[in-house]
Amino acid sequence: MKPPRRRFLQLGASAAALSFANAARAQAYPSSPVRIIVGFPPGGPTDVAARPIGQWLSERLGQQFVIENRPGAGSNIGTEAVVRARPDGYTLLLAYSSNAINATLYDKLNFNFIRDIAPVASISRETTIMVVNPSFPAKTVPEFIAYAKANPGKINFASGGNGTPPHVVGELFKMMAGVSLVHVPYRGGAPAVTDLLGGQVQLMFASPSISLEHIRASKLRALAVTTATRSEALPDVPIMGDFLSGFEASVWLGVGAPKDTSAEIIGKLNKEISAGLADPKIRARLADMGSTPLVLSPADFGKLIADDTEKWGKVIRAAGIKAD
Repeated sequence: MKPPRRRFLQLGASAAALSFANAARAQAYPSSPVRIIVGFPPGGPTDVAARPIGQWLSERLGQQFVIENRPGAGSNIGTEAVVRARPDGYTLLLAYSSNAINATLYDKLNFNFIRDIAPVASISRETTIMVVNPSFPAKTVPEFIAYAKANPGKINFASGGNGTPPHVVGELFKMMAGVSLVHVPYRGGAPAVTDLLGGQVQLMFASPSISLEHIRASKLRALAVTTATRSEALPDVPIMGDFLSGFEASVWLGVGAPKDTSAEIIGKLNKEISAGLADPKIRARLADMGSTPLVLSPADFGKLIADDTEKWGKVIRAAGIKAD
């Protein structure tokens, strides 16, 4: 048996060598193209947000960061592809609020998002906007609540589908306001907004990307934004928390990686993405979408994901929401 001191020195040398090897790999990363998997079709808000970040990383790190769209099952197909990938930093996920929602929405998933995806960096936070058709009699949130209570079950609110962020935000509003609304799911946000413009439905908690131009053209009336602070894109529109104490709902975007991806690689990506969010061009691109840059450490981004998973889980269970 080796003397304890010699054994201790050998263990220390092995640990130092492993640490040096990890650091060397991180320093050399990336040495080949990197894929960023987006679980939604090209041209949508998630895809549009991913592309400037991918371009920024390509320029900063000297390798192509390629956006790969793998839509389906509310982003679960793309997420599972990343979960199954090697934890070497060459397959990343554009993480989205839907990932937190899906943890409860779907009865059986082949992965656990919080366990199997390592948070890398946040990108942005986006409000949803409570919008009504201009013909609707209410011009404020208190007026809307009063009208809804006087007309239970007679107001239809649209969303891009069961379990989408606009749907769960609407359900949270119903619970906190104590009103009865009828949910009308569509196959995407665009057809939902089209029917809202036409008056077939009366209300939507819409993303800025599909509603801002209609609000600015007075084709839709914005009653409130759902974040805790006002939106830079709509500075005159009040927050929902002014009328329903404690109300907060936002949509976030970020980057994740397979679990067991090295801390050195995650740290390098977090540093570069955070630097990109200070770039005026990227900030302007996000502002055009009604989004605000969100800079968080991997740990803080992980806490945001965990908190939202718990929050939306409660709403989904209470409302009895099921996936299509």
